[in-house]
Amino acid sequence: MSDAIYWSARRIAREIRNARLSCRQIVEACLERIEQVNPDINAVVQLVAERALGEADELDRMAAHEQFRGPLHGVPITIKDSLDTADIVTTGGTLGRKDFLPDQDAPVVARLRAAGAVLLGKTNTPELTFSGETNNLIYGRTCNPFDLERSPGGSSGGSAAIIACGGAALELGSDTGGSIREPAHLCGIAGIKPTSGRTPRTGHIVPYAGGVLDSLTQIGPMARYVEDLSLALPLICGPDGRDPAVVPVPMGDPRSVDVSQLRIAWYADNGIVTPVDDIQRVVTASAKALRVAGFNLEEKLLPQTRQLVDLTTEFREATSAGFIMRLLQRHGTEQPGEELRGYLTEQGIASANQLDPALVEAIDEARSQALGFFADYDAILCPVSFAIARPHRASHNDSFDDWGYNQIHNLLGWPGVSVRAGTSAEGLPVGVQLIAAPWREDIALALAQQVETLMGGFRPPPI
Repeated sequence: MSDAIYWSARRIAREIRNARLSCRQIVEACLERIEQVNPDINAVVQLVAERALGEADELDRMAAHEQFRGPLHGVPITIKDSLDTADIVTTGGTLGRKDFLPDQDAPVVARLRAAGAVLLGKTNTPELTFSGETNNLIYGRTCNPFDLERSPGGSSGGSAAIIACGGAALELGSDTGGSIREPAHLCGIAGIKPTSGRTPRTGHIVPYAGGVLDSLTQIGPMARYVEDLSLALPLICGPDGRDPAVVPVPMGDPRSVDVSQLRIAWYADNGIVTPVDDIQRVVTASAKALRVAGFNLEEKLLPQTRQLVDLTTEFREATSAGFIMRLLQRHGTEQPGEELRGYLTEQGIASANQLDPALVEAIDEARSQALGFFADYDAILCPVSFAIARPHRASHNDSFDDWGYNQIHNLLGWPGVSVRAGTSAEGLPVGVQLIAAPWREDIALALAQQVETLMGGFRPPPI
């Protein structure tokens, strides 16, 4: 079973349907892998092994009668600790919820389980998901499986780390400013932030009804392979009757996209924060490989990038402290961790309730202008980040400008996929980002699949 832990979720489900693999076998293999690596990486913070094995046995009994719960029948998953899971402690990384036991799954979790997925446990997250470092006062720090002295990023760092290690085939992460795409890049896996309004945030530590911040946070799948993002995303989409921002927009099939006709803009440097050489090299190599394969590419930076980065910085600086304070109060946390205290400065608190309406108007106008880019292009290939995996705590010195490669797409609401496309000189994963127009996840995923095929995609870590 050593190879099976690195199979795609799609292949695992297929092998189970064809009676070449049992649900118990793959669940046991993933649990053994978690037991092997978790003492070093600290990615899984709650484990429900007996419950998972019981579910696997029930799914095997169904399979014996050629009955299958759904397309994920028997696929082992873990879930980020920011999402509610019935009868499993869900902390969101904050002390006020260290013993919180939800009585129901978040809708996106329930949808995966209804499709046959087997939940093994919960993965680590920074407090309230607001950090590029996965660390909190309840569970401690998560390490990157490619180098334990380095960070897996945040906030879905535990998710990315355990998927890379083969401890689960599929995850759900959340992304408010790169929190799916950045850890996917740093840990060498794939992840997608969907269009704003695609997936419900009900049962997430950063909920719907976030006021002016509401459109930033999205829930999306993470996996080792792009094909599994395409498999899982449609399962969690659509209204849940509670999140008022979610709309029933049909999702296209990436396999139906004629990629040969796509017009792709690409850049390796946004002119604001220059990425390290390894990232520029991998993005450039990916663009070259696509061009050689017959794709239509033009080196072109989104014209509004400087304005969008500035607006994102101003917006986050004006709103983050107040939003975090309200979440801490809601969950009864009196002692926040170091990462959150960095937001709760005197200046941040003073401006928490002083958002200039003109800023919101400027953001709406910038969103409108940026949409015009898709009159001439169908997709963008660019860096996920300016850095590869860094030593723990290095992200504490980051500014919002440093996150401009991914945060502007939260502000715009556009879908974005991160997929591994290369390796640094130090042997660390390097991802690239594929961006598409709102509601065109099919285009972003189709292109990500091409990059994965051309550039090699996932490789297991040395741990």
